[in-house]
Amino acid sequence: MRIAMLLSGGVDSSVALARLVEQRHEVTAFYLKIWLEDELSFLGSCPWEEDLSYVRAVCKQLNVPLTVVSFQREYHERVVANMIEQLRRGRTPNPDMLCNREVKFGAFLDRYGRKFDAVASGHYAQVQTDEHGVAHLRCAPDPVKDQTYFLAMMTQAQLRQAMFPIGDMDKAQVRVEAAKRNLPTATRKDSQGICFLGKISFREFVLRHCGERPGAVVEYGTQRVIGTHRGYYLYTIGQRKGLNLPGGPWYVCNKDAERNIVYVAHGFAQHDQWRDTLIVEGCNWIVEPPHSGEMLRVKLRHGTVSYGARITSDTDASYRVVLEKKDQGITPGQYAVFYRGNECLGGGIISERTHKDDGMGTMY
Repeated sequence: MRIAMLLSGGVDSSVALARLVEQRHEVTAFYLKIWLEDELSFLGSCPWEEDLSYVRAVCKQLNVPLTVVSFQREYHERVVANMIEQLRRGRTPNPDMLCNREVKFGAFLDRYGRKFDAVASGHYAQVQTDEHGVAHLRCAPDPVKDQTYFLAMMTQAQLRQAMFPIGDMDKAQVRVEAAKRNLPTATRKDSQGICFLGKISFREFVLRHCGERPGAVVEYGTQRVIGTHRGYYLYTIGQRKGLNLPGGPWYVCNKDAERNIVYVAHGFAQHDQWRDTLIVEGCNWIVEPPHSGEMLRVKLRHGTVSYGARITSDTDASYRVVLEKKDQGITPGQYAVFYRGNECLGGGIISERTHKDDGMGTMY
């Protein structure tokens, strides 16, 4: 097969590339440059040069041609603009979700998809195609590293052309395979943070786009003003660090975007943060929507924690989800991702949260 392999400079995509080469596919490596360093250079240094040096070293060792392409404009238009809109609405967005659909398997496929049989990446996930040619997204065997959560917004067409060569491995195996091949990335640490920012402060990035909007920090319950902030969009529900308020620890427990107020409380979990009902909008279903009233598993964030949940159609564009257990970290703007067994069905954006016993009248 003619395969385009997306390299990041990390050990995962490096081992994925090595496996494709050893399977004798015709592989071309691509490094997607989405850093916004031209716009944000004054905020700090971007490490894309270091990433690219590892990519080049791996490609040289494996004798694979490399193409470096810029998707900065597409990333800004398709991902960053959405993120800023969500922040201004008082939500906490997850740009990595849209990056996979809109850039890595979106804009890239738009530009190069016809030249290749498949596009591969170093994600921990598996694609299985049934007898009808329908692609199903299934979990990796490593529950800690499984990345189906981040791929839940991909379309059926994108998934049919996607390959995840290390999807059947766990992280320890990947490290062992990298060491066996003496790959330059074998001992490189995993990257953290939002992919396009690198070492740039997310706070400074948001201030650059949204500006400063000073407002009050108010104690939840007493309505006592205990401090000021530079913009409600700089805070997320559950946040503890960076508040710099006397008499702490304080936790962000709610935000009012219209009034530009950030609400805080001493004990986050004790101040009515446990919720069991949410509204999910903008849902993407990889194969087909689940049955209304069906019991599924749902993840409210990347990781191993999931809940049994009953999902029912609320309107044509949204779903009501009732969890078997309450969660204290349901955050508007984040994604709820649904599973039936080990198959990822898709997901959508959390827009509201409440208690099931409250009906729909007290959502925030």
